[in-house]
Amino acid sequence: MATILVVEDTLTDQQLLCSVLRQEGHWVITAASEKEALDRIAQAKPDLILLDVVLPDRSGFELCRDLRDKQETKEIPIVMCSSKGSNMDKFWGMQQGAEAYLAKPVDLDALTKVVRKLI
Repeated sequence: MATILVVEDTLTDQQLLCSVLRQEGHWVITAASEKEALDRIAQAKPDLILLDVVLPDRSGFELCRDLRDKQETKEIPIVMCSSKGSNMDKFWGMQQGAEAYLAKPVDLDALTKVVRKLI
């Protein structure tokens, strides 16, 4: 099906998200930081990016905005997943260019629906 990049620095969350996406038949690649994410994007342009907001080296909000500004990544759908789940966080994520924003703990049915819609 699709190649999905999961950018998540918490191993438990990363494994859970990857497991659900793989069960849906997707090829999943992972990154735990902005640098790793940029490397993975360059290596295998993903069809969708699942992006945490709180990363060790840079905010997911900033990374999302930068990906939207680049010609080669501006069309890749981005779904933000974060423990920052206030209405303001969701609003800000959408303002940065995300197509969807899911608060943690992620509702796995909602994740599946969003991914199906965007791919």
